[in-house]
Amino acid sequence: MSRILGMMAGAGILVLALFAWFDSAAGWSDGHSDIGFWWTVIATFLTIAGVGTVIGTWLHTQPIDD
Repeated sequence: MSRILGMMAGAGILVLALFAWFDSAAGWSDGHSDIGFWWTVIATFLTIAGVGTVIGTWLHTQPIDD
């Protein structure tokens, strides 16, 4: 159950990152380099957090072999 919740949390964070990447691209294409830059920074941190959540969940919910 905790694996499912962790994976769902990671997927949710990655969805937020996807929206941030779209906002970044819109900022760059409209000529607002400051908005594009900061949304890129936010999107990068969200992507790192989402991938870290998925990998960490996978690693820490493996069965223990005794």
